[in-house]
Amino acid sequence: MKCDVIASGIVNAAKQVALKFLWWSVLKESGMTLITAEDLDDAAKKAVKAVSK
Repeated sequence: MKCDVIASGIVNAAKQVALKFLWWSVLKESGMTLITAEDLDDAAKKAVKAVSK
């Protein structure tokens, strides 16, 4: 599945049911270690840093 299709579906669903940042709460409460990024360059830098530890 293409990530842009998934992202568009999430955005459209959230708009229809007036959810704001529920997805963030779900991710935060998952107990998973997550690294967020602003864009692909930021993601690449953070990925390299994470595996270099």
